[in-house]
Amino acid sequence: NCIDEKASQQDMAKSRIPFEYRDYCAKLLIPLNKCRGETFYLPWKCETERHAYEKCQYDDFKRRMKEQQAKAEEED
Repeated sequence: NCIDEKASQQDMAKSRIPFEYRDYCAKLLIPLNKCRGETFYLPWKCETERHAYEKCQYDDFKRRMKEQQAKAEEED
């Protein structure tokens, strides 16, 4: 998986992460948003952080789809 530990509720609240983004990958969103703030959201900055966050989102999506498919197959 993309990360071993999740961000705590306190970390997410302190970083002002919106509730809809407090998911499995929030631990990677905190440094990404910090970098974005420090670089005025310049698109060519924070590429490493952005790529790590987007890959985590994609891997989480694949994991959830696999779980959903396995659950659907159990029901058949």
